[in-house]
Amino acid sequence: MLVPVVVIAEVVWVLASRYGYSRGEIAIALQPFVSADGIRVEGDEAVSEALALMSEKNVDFVDAYLAAVAAKRREPIATFDSDFKRLGAQVLAI
Repeated sequence: MLVPVVVIAEVVWVLASRYGYSRGEIAIALQPFVSADGIRVEGDEAVSEALALMSEKNVDFVDAYLAAVAAKRREPIATFDSDFKRLGAQVLAI
């Protein structure tokens, strides 16, 4: 079964906003799912890295995912969001 990354982002959002789970709790719960047999997550390496960053740095999943993808591609991110600096992402000066 292929799970698009947008579905993971939505699950993270619902668990945090509707049910009040912390980013760390969400990361711990989702990590076994994204690596389970029979489950293929779109961009699985970046998703796993994003879950770890989300928990460690206390940032939004989407920010962590974008930082993980940019790091893998060795590309900067064009943003005004200060979370990316905490993530160690290369931020493009605008």
